[in-house]
Amino acid sequence: MVAKNNNKKANRKDDILSALAIMLEGKPGQRITTAKLAAEVGVSEAALYRHFPSKARMFEGLIDFTESAIFSHINLIKEQKKDTFVRIEHIVHFLLGFAEQNPGITRILSGDALLGENERLQLRIEHVFSKLETQLKQTLRERPTSDGQKFDMDEGVLANLLLAYIEGRINQFVRSQFKQKPTQHFKSQWLFFHKQLLQS
Repeated sequence: MVAKNNNKKANRKDDILSALAIMLEGKPGQRITTAKLAAEVGVSEAALYRHFPSKARMFEGLIDFTESAIFSHINLIKEQKKDTFVRIEHIVHFLLGFAEQNPGITRILSGDALLGENERLQLRIEHVFSKLETQLKQTLRERPTSDGQKFDMDEGVLANLLLAYIEGRINQFVRSQFKQKPTQHFKSQWLFFHKQLLQS
C-alpha cells in the first residue's frame, strides 16, 4: 500500500511538472501563477503545495529533469562518437534540437520564465550552462587522442564561443515566440564552425 501511495504521489508530481512545462510553451514573457497551474492540473492550490513547497521548487524540478536529460545524452554521444569534431557537432545539434522540441523548458534555459522568480533559479541555470561549457572544453581537449592534433587556440576560448552560439540560438527562439527554430541553418553554420575549428 505504501508503494502505491508513493507511486501516486510521484505521478502527481510528474503531472504538475508536465503541466508547468506545457503552460510555459505559451507566449514568452507570460508569467505562470500557481492558481493557473492548479487549474491546468485539475487540483487546488493547496494540493500543489502538498507536492511542492513553493513554485520555485516546481521550477527546480523542471531544471533537474533538464539537466539530467541533457548530460545523460551528452555522455551517450561521447561514448558512441570518438572523433572530436563529430562529437562537438552532435552535442551542439542535440542541444539546439532539445531546445526546439521543448519550448517551455527553453524559456527556463533562457531565463525568460524566471523573471521575478527566486534568484536561486537563475543561479541553477548559470550552473547548467557552466557545466555545458566544461563539457565542450573537455571534449575539445580530447582532440589529440582523436586525430593526434591539438588546437592552436585555447580550448576554453573555443568552448565559450560554441556556448555563445548555442545560447544565442536559444534566445532567438524565445524572442521570436518560437518561430525561429534553433536548428535552422545548422548544417551551413556548422560547416563554417568546422572550417574555423580546423584552423584554430
